[in-house]
Amino acid sequence: MKMHMIIRRFAGAFILLSLLLAHYHHRNWLWFTAFVGFNLFQSSFTNFCPLEIILRRLGVAAEGSCCGPESGKTA
Repeated sequence: MKMHMIIRRFAGAFILLSLLLAHYHHRNWLWFTAFVGFNLFQSSFTNFCPLEIILRRLGVAAEGSCCGPESGKTA
């Protein structure tokens, strides 16, 4: 699976989870939603994403790498 897909799924899951926790547990969980949104926003400018660093250390290949499933294709 491509790294950008994993990052989007994590962000979406974290936002939905924090909204559920805010609704059923305590409204301060909305701060976690704001944190995820801010991290997505800042990464669009700085190209810095902590989850991307973690995924690379776990061996998830980024798009266009020599080890990915698309390495044998030519443009």
